[in-house]
Amino acid sequence: MSQPHHHDHLSDHDHEGHSHAGHSHAPQVSNDNERRIFLAMLLTGGFMGVEIIGGLISGSLALIADAGHMATDTAALALAWLAFRLSRRPADSSRSYGYHRGEVLAAFVNGIAMIALVIWIIVEAVQRLSAPVEVLGGIMLWIAAGGLLVNCLAFWLLHTGSKENLNIRGAAVHVAGDLLGSVAAIVAAIVIIWTGWTPVDPLLSIAVALLILRSAWMITRQSAHILMEGAPPGLQPADIRSDLMQKIPGLEDVHHIHIWSLTQERHLVTLHARIQESADPDEQLKAVHARLVERFNVDHATIQIEKKGCSEQAPAQ
Repeated sequence: MSQPHHHDHLSDHDHEGHSHAGHSHAPQVSNDNERRIFLAMLLTGGFMGVEIIGGLISGSLALIADAGHMATDTAALALAWLAFRLSRRPADSSRSYGYHRGEVLAAFVNGIAMIALVIWIIVEAVQRLSAPVEVLGGIMLWIAAGGLLVNCLAFWLLHTGSKENLNIRGAAVHVAGDLLGSVAAIVAAIVIIWTGWTPVDPLLSIAVALLILRSAWMITRQSAHILMEGAPPGLQPADIRSDLMQKIPGLEDVHHIHIWSLTQERHLVTLHARIQESADPDEQLKAVHARLVERFNVDHATIQIEKKGCSEQAPAQ
């Protein structure tokens, strides 16, 4: 068994190896995402009241569902905005990684809220199919058209933000659902004005709900995977071990590999690397770290260098 406190065991915590250049644009991107979320929140929240009143007056489920969707979106966007604010707070002794996970938690809550809303819309639509109600197509059409313009602007704000940020994607899914809801309401209003066939309103509400459900489920599943410390897609311990063993001379074994994500964009790795007796620990440490950055885009790794047997005596992964 090796000596746990011997210099053969080194951990990669030096800031030179962390390659801060890889994060040089993070604050600007985060600030831009935060601004886009805030503006989208103001737009959806501002028009929500109009749709609630219009839905009650016209009797349209599509408008009421879209208004409820907008209410959920306003809360979801507020939560997402708060998560961005929290993520800017520095790390402290209680949260050594800072508050970045707040973004992932917000995305998870948003996804759950969307799934709950979809269930409500479907239940209400089924009830209306069995007991149709009168719908005023003219009022419905004008309000739905205004909602479409507002949702298009909000979606543009979010869609042109960071494509890799899970929180932005989750918020965009909410607004996309609103956009589809507005389109469905416009179509339903036109059909009702021309034909008087009111069942089109709940039918289109169900169609939109099912489209929203797919995206909401994906966001919920991905955020839950991160919260459960799951390995990021394309990053597997066996692949990392194989690559390091092939590319770095002097390595005898790589084991105790653990991979997880702080956010969807930032992955973390810890591993043990056993090197040859003649190998230089510092050089091996730098080589392993450089390879993780180059091949797997992991710029935050904790690497324990060993020259003898592993102190934890675990089988190689």
